[in-house]
Amino acid sequence: MTATMPNMYLWIVLAPLIGAIVAGLFGKSIGRAGAHTVTILGVAIACVLSLLVFNYHVLEGHAAYNGSVYTWLVSEGVKFEVGFLVDNLTAMMLVVVTFVSLMVHVYTIGYMHEDPGYQRFFSYISLFTFSMLMLVMANNFMQLFFGWEAVGLVSYLLIGFWYTRESAIFANLKAFLVNRVGDFGFILGIAAVLLYFNSLDYATVFGHVDMVSDKTIQIFSGHNWSVITVICILLFIGAMGKSAQFPLHVWLPDSMEGPTPISALIHAATMVTAGIFMVARMSPLFELSETALMFVMIIGAITALFMGFLGLVQHDIKRVVAYSTLSQLGYMTVALGASAYAAGIFHLMTHAFFKALLFLGAGSVIIAMHHQQDMRQMGGLRKYMPITWLTSLIGSLALIGTPFFSGFYSKDAIIEAVGESHLAAASTVHIMLLVGVFITALYSFRMYFLVFHGKERMDDHTREHLHESPWVVTLPLIALAIPSVIIAWFFFGDIVFGDFFGDAIFVLPNHDVLGDLHEHNWVDMALHAVVTLPFWLAIGGVVTAWYCYLVNPRVPVWFETRFSLIYNSLVQKYWFDQLYQFVFAAGGRALGKLLWQVGDVQLIDGAMVNGSAQSVGVMSRVIRHIQTGYLYHYAFAMILGLIALLVIFVPGLSGKMMSLLRFS
Repeated sequence: MTATMPNMYLWIVLAPLIGAIVAGLFGKSIGRAGAHTVTILGVAIACVLSLLVFNYHVLEGHAAYNGSVYTWLVSEGVKFEVGFLVDNLTAMMLVVVTFVSLMVHVYTIGYMHEDPGYQRFFSYISLFTFSMLMLVMANNFMQLFFGWEAVGLVSYLLIGFWYTRESAIFANLKAFLVNRVGDFGFILGIAAVLLYFNSLDYATVFGHVDMVSDKTIQIFSGHNWSVITVICILLFIGAMGKSAQFPLHVWLPDSMEGPTPISALIHAATMVTAGIFMVARMSPLFELSETALMFVMIIGAITALFMGFLGLVQHDIKRVVAYSTLSQLGYMTVALGASAYAAGIFHLMTHAFFKALLFLGAGSVIIAMHHQQDMRQMGGLRKYMPITWLTSLIGSLALIGTPFFSGFYSKDAIIEAVGESHLAAASTVHIMLLVGVFITALYSFRMYFLVFHGKERMDDHTREHLHESPWVVTLPLIALAIPSVIIAWFFFGDIVFGDFFGDAIFVLPNHDVLGDLHEHNWVDMALHAVVTLPFWLAIGGVVTAWYCYLVNPRVPVWFETRFSLIYNSLVQKYWFDQLYQFVFAAGGRALGKLLWQVGDVQLIDGAMVNGSAQSVGVMSRVIRHIQTGYLYHYAFAMILGLIALLVIFVPGLSGKMMSLLRFS
């Protein structure tokens, strides 16, 4: 089987790509059924092969594969290649990406069945899957950057899929521009890697970090920065864009303008997880810079807490789940900053299942509500949609970290790991994460109670037509609900306390916070939770949501009135959109207008183009007076010209003429 593994790796990425090409180019010929068949088949093949790869590398324990597929260019000893690095980290990511993508593909049959862009959508989401697979399987920075930009491009196409909507076009442009800010830092980081390591190959770079660890660079005169610190911060700026970390978070909530299936795919298994994966893959670099780790931890903590607050005031069901994604990405980022990379990736895995479940559950509700997304127009859906209700409850319980659910093990591991960290900001970050536990439970069950319980607030026409979604919608919900409950039972101990990732993740001994945790099996960990603070904070959040939105709905109204400044700041999302819109966007347009008026109109067009033409005209008007038409004028000019030539070219003549003039 070892000899066939490279071909298997290749087909994992090729199968979704072939499906995307066929559906995209020949969609009209093969029809709707043909488009979803070929793309689902491609992703299903990739999913099955990913499971085989996972079994081969993780369960059977075979060594990692690192090989080149195609050499594109060799320049001054630097190779630009397409290659695969498949280890335990890659194998886990392959299963997560392909399984969630497969569920989204099946779900899309029901959700998009009336959309005129049906074939185009299937082509896009299959291409999205291919892009993410190329990213996670890369063994070099060039291929990483290709996958990085490819997921950005396809997300732009998918967020603006309904391109006749002005809001969708604004949202995909916003995502594109914000990610360009992060990608600028990312490509500078890759350039710095090439400059100091003279290679883009992971193995070469990671094997020579000690040679660069003591080198410094002066970004500002008189201030020396560690080269490793600069590289890590630049790379993380790219992750801040892709994984929507503060202050580059503003694009992710607006990505809800795309169809719900792509919201699930972006938020659960593809684009936003790319940054988390990248930092974990770069652990040999980040471990050598506590400054970079501190920066990562603080950014993650701000995102985890303050983006969670915003979920409390959203009325759009999809936006509540979107802000939940922002907050949970913050938890993953904090884990990376605490050097608990395994816990961060573990939360990435568990989060992928229950967040895809919550998004697809929200989509099922939207279908039943005739595309109504305002939770204030819902309520009491439990009796109409029992499968959606139960699976959404499972997703919500996993999200808030309920014992025995998958999210509990990954989130609790992060909180405990940060508590063991020796970084300066760790104690403050630990408190922020604990507050975030309460906030997560509050906004999650606010959504759950408003949608599925309480009085029915929809109009009579909608109520009369309420029913459970078709099987192509509910089957993926059930399939995602199962790992949302049980996946951590099998891998919790190996990932958090064991050596699950092997050499794929590097941690210095003095940074090994997971090694300082008290080891539990999954049952004891869940039973022990009842005496821990995070458990009771989550219970407090659920009870608060129950009281405020079912028992006494006047409490939220009182809060909105009594604390209007706080409430308005949350509704306005801390005014970041206005800041970027009116300072950077409007400022950029104003600067462009100024450069156009001064540079183009006045300098180039006015002074250089029109000015030179006007100068020729002025000179012509002066010179034309020389042409008098009188012969003696021309003879006089010829004599003067002859004298000038003699003075210039006859040696000593000018001196003699000056002497004659003085004598006379």
